[in-house]
Amino acid sequence: MGIQVSNVINAIVYAAIGIVIFASAFLVIDKVTPYNLWKEIVQEHNTALALLLGAMSLGICIIIAAAVH
Repeated sequence: MGIQVSNVINAIVYAAIGIVIFASAFLVIDKVTPYNLWKEIVQEHNTALALLLGAMSLGICIIIAAAVH
């Protein structure tokens, strides 16, 4: 039973680290772009930007998952 608890704790820690890294990468991308991403996607309905941001998010998540695994 001790091994299972250890595995759950490790999974939670790695998930938290992955979320923090993803959030920081997203904030960097948001600061680097010359406009407000949220305003462009929600208010201006910029579909191309939303697709690009989604693809970037998936790419970063795959890299983080590979690094954590």
